[in-house]
Amino acid sequence: MEAFDATIVILGSGIRLAVPLILACLAGLWSERSGIVDIGLEGKMLTGAFAGAAIATMTGSAWAGLLAGVFSTIVVSLIHGYASIDQRANQIVSGTAINMVADGMTALVGNALWGQGGRTPQLEDSAMFNAIDLPFAQSLADVPILGPIYQHLISGHDLITYAAFALAPITYWVLYKTRFGLRLRAVGENPAAVDTAGISVRALRYGAVVICGVLVGLAGVYLSVAQAAYFQPHMSAGKGFIALAALVFAKWRPMPALATCLLFGFLDALSIRLQGFVIPGIGEVPVQAIEALPYVLTVILLAGFIGKAIPPKASGIPYVKER
Repeated sequence: MEAFDATIVILGSGIRLAVPLILACLAGLWSERSGIVDIGLEGKMLTGAFAGAAIATMTGSAWAGLLAGVFSTIVVSLIHGYASIDQRANQIVSGTAINMVADGMTALVGNALWGQGGRTPQLEDSAMFNAIDLPFAQSLADVPILGPIYQHLISGHDLITYAAFALAPITYWVLYKTRFGLRLRAVGENPAAVDTAGISVRALRYGAVVICGVLVGLAGVYLSVAQAAYFQPHMSAGKGFIALAALVFAKWRPMPALATCLLFGFLDALSIRLQGFVIPGIGEVPVQAIEALPYVLTVILLAGFIGKAIPPKASGIPYVKER
């Protein structure tokens, strides 16, 4: 039974750790399906996390923090969209610039406001998205196997977590079952054909960029207003890049993206669980090696198990309207 309890703990932790990856991965999927490569997910996540924590600290409202975090990432996404769509700039360079500016700016502004090295004050419980107990979670807790699964894996998560899991099938439905999704995917494959049909390539790509901003903003707000209760510099810790790796691993498809992010979340949870683990005959595993485990396994999975991943044909290519 101890092994079962330990497994439940790891799986529950993995779900929580996977949430920002799921949201950022879906954000990148929307952007890249329209033909806009978004390397800047890491910087946008930091921006959303800082804005969300800062406004939640000032107002005492988690919802105000959520709106501020999402609004800030929409603005940054529109800047990237303007550079990529209207100015036809190199999308990799634009995304990298966003990462660098966000990394430094959030720490600078945070330190100027609170003087704690870029860290925001600890949020009160009322200014956070707290865990939600679903009906009968407590009464069913003593039921063997099913009780702990329902209490710790299905119940007991915050609103953003439930939203993240709902957004994956919603993304699938919109992309594959609606006219808007069909047009968006067509823009990422053959924008000239979409333009010839009288549909605005520019409007569709800007729409995808805004959706990307909303989703990655939710990922950032989750980090600071739901998971950690504060913002600190570099708190995204490479999650934006892992989300991009998950997107490639899933071959730009929503449901495989969800599964891949969960896998990476469970690997991260397992690495935390293994800290201090002693290998017979070798000794305690170094903390640095354990912390590097999710990233090493990410590289191994991408290198050995993904096969050939083909991105949307127009991905990263600015569209020039023929006259």
